[in-house]
Amino acid sequence: MKISMICYTLTGQQTGGKLKTGLEKLGYVVSLDTKSKYIPGSIKGSCGEWTGRQFETADSIIFIGATGIAVRSIAPYVQSKKKDPAVLVVDECGKFVISLLSGHLGGANELAHRAADILHALPVVTTATDLEGKFAVDVFAKKNNCQIFRMKEAKEVSAALLAGEKVGFYSEFPWKGELPKGLVLCRKKQFSKSEVPFEAVDGTSLPVVGIAVTVHRNCYPFPSTTHVVPPAVVLGMGCRKNKESEAVERAAFNSLKENDIYPEAVAALASIDVKKEEPGLLTLAEKLDVPFITFSSEELLALEGDFTPSAFVSKNVGVDNVCERSAVKAAGNTVIHFIQRKHGAEGVTTALALGEWRMHFE
Repeated sequence: MKISMICYTLTGQQTGGKLKTGLEKLGYVVSLDTKSKYIPGSIKGSCGEWTGRQFETADSIIFIGATGIAVRSIAPYVQSKKKDPAVLVVDECGKFVISLLSGHLGGANELAHRAADILHALPVVTTATDLEGKFAVDVFAKKNNCQIFRMKEAKEVSAALLAGEKVGFYSEFPWKGELPKGLVLCRKKQFSKSEVPFEAVDGTSLPVVGIAVTVHRNCYPFPSTTHVVPPAVVLGMGCRKNKESEAVERAAFNSLKENDIYPEAVAALASIDVKKEEPGLLTLAEKLDVPFITFSSEELLALEGDFTPSAFVSKNVGVDNVCERSAVKAAGNTVIHFIQRKHGAEGVTTALALGEWRMHFE
């Protein structure tokens, strides 16, 4: 994690230096800038301009000075909970550490506690779920390396828990740990044609507000459902040599759309090693922001299982199936099931495999 700090006085510089040393010992990459005519080497330009650059490049920003300076500096750049970096304010004497922006998804609350420990300061965290010790769905998503969607509904989850209401919890995946207080485990009804296909496991009425841990866009167990999306899907692909990037991308996203899968649920793109420099596949991996993993024909052939064979593919690359086998291999040979078997279109083949994935409750 990259942390950018700025201070405005000599006292603030001393506090910043102490904090920088402590954070670097914890593994953070930290820079400390100054903005004062009395401190040599201070930044040129305004604090607002400096802040704008940090919003583009830093994971966290720490202002060592007055809260008002921080508020005015970040105001033009604040976008959303999912995009904003963590922002902290530390007074120049290091007595208080304030979590100012992006407390949950950005990690400002956690960083505030760590910074306070280093400075022997008082952490100031004002998010309601933290103050009342309630489950926070955005923190849960972040700690499990998941994406969170339907942020309006996520706010309703917090509001319901703070009001003492029950919140539904449905998951397509197993978990470790106990379900937090306030969450009611829900499941799909078996052999039911009811208009409400889900039910609470404890026999109570289905909550109005709830969380679905899912890779599917159209999974709505509750009238108000927020989605926690894990990186549990592997996209296996094969294609003709130098296939146009547009065709490769179209095949991949059509496959995801037709199977109702969030693109953000894709953990990796996989293929055979003869395709490791294939431009269309490399471009697709970059667009999905996932690793592109390739395997030799020997590695793919060694896999046990039922795969869709092709004599043409076997003749050309030495293995009877690329997309299915590579998806399974990239998933660590622990595939729950194929979401989509081999599908071919425009000289591109795709397969979607759901890997074994488990969440954790603390």
